[in-house]
Amino acid sequence: MGFGVLLGTVALFGMAFLAGPAALIPIAVYLVVAIVLAVRPRTSRWGAGLLIGLGIFTLAGAGICVGYLAQVRP
Repeated sequence: MGFGVLLGTVALFGMAFLAGPAALIPIAVYLVVAIVLAVRPRTSRWGAGLLIGLGIFTLAGAGICVGYLAQVRP
């Protein structure tokens, strides 16, 4: 599960160069794969790790975004 968290977080931050709607396609594919892996009993821990990685990505990405926007002057 820990490897899934680490791999998922790194993979999602690696897609940060995409902008606009193109950024949503790999994240949607990642989410579908993580859910499918989490549902199957044999790979449920791997899928759970990927889903936790998605949560970490969301929290950390939002923190970085808010920090950047707080520094921007109008």
